[in-house]
Amino acid sequence: MARALIVIDMQVDFCPGGALAVAGGDEIMAPINALMGDFDAVVLTQDWHPADHASFAANHPGADPFSVTQMPYGPQVLWPAHCVIGTTGADFHPGLDLSRADLVIRKGFRAQIDSYSAFFENDRRTPTGLAGYLRDRGLTDLSFVGLAQDFCVAWSAIDAAKLGFTATVIEGATRAIDLDGSRDRARADMRAAGVILE
Repeated sequence: MARALIVIDMQVDFCPGGALAVAGGDEIMAPINALMGDFDAVVLTQDWHPADHASFAANHPGADPFSVTQMPYGPQVLWPAHCVIGTTGADFHPGLDLSRADLVIRKGFRAQIDSYSAFFENDRRTPTGLAGYLRDRGLTDLSFVGLAQDFCVAWSAIDAAKLGFTATVIEGATRAIDLDGSRDRARADMRAAGVILE
């Protein structure tokens, strides 16, 4: 069974000093780099938003960051503007080893819909193409690391399990935003979906 390491959103804006920093986000760079050699393939995801993205609080007059609004596809957290195409914040963190990456999947580039999962936009229907790529390469055993555990990592791992992949989250190589208990909820949701937490 061929194994892939899926590295979620290790970007400048999600690390300390960034626009949507996850506490300790930079602490997992070395563990992630060290893991890469243990896998048959490495896939990186990259949050990639236009400046007018519907998930940015600044694009909703009067809305506060981290408030929730309703979108046609369901509830949506409104985030500080982050990972805007063409900005330094959208770049991969300089400490991340890019030399092992077989594929980069960019997500969130459609202005009207957010994308947490590496597999689908937040409508849960629009695919990114990652599942087909992994299946074509025979990569069925997936391990997830990166940022943030309670949003993009969790959604990606849950979707992987639903799609029939073996999905594991290596918790020591993730960090969470933990918005109002979101880390504990995400861990419960992952376990319920059949994701292995190690």
